[in-house]
Amino acid sequence: MRAPRAACDPAGVEELLRTNDLVLISAVEALLSADNIGCFVADAHMSALEGSIGFLPRRVMVQGAHLVRARRLLTEAGLAAELRPDRSGG
Repeated sequence: MRAPRAACDPAGVEELLRTNDLVLISAVEALLSADNIGCFVADAHMSALEGSIGFLPRRVMVQGAHLVRARRLLTEAGLAAELRPDRSGG
């Protein structure tokens, strides 16, 4: 039986990464879920409006309180190049 996904309240979320790569999004969701970090994929349904050509990237969002931990997790997984620039200056 599949473990429940970690919840992510849409208020106070920050963008972790932006991509058109559905395999990458799936991998990131799995990594975050395994570390009990909730995420939300924004713009996932925009493909219906754009004609499924991949013009609009999807954004993986996490709670601001988990952003540093999520960035560290993806960096350790070798996905640092996929992350949005760190605006915190840290």
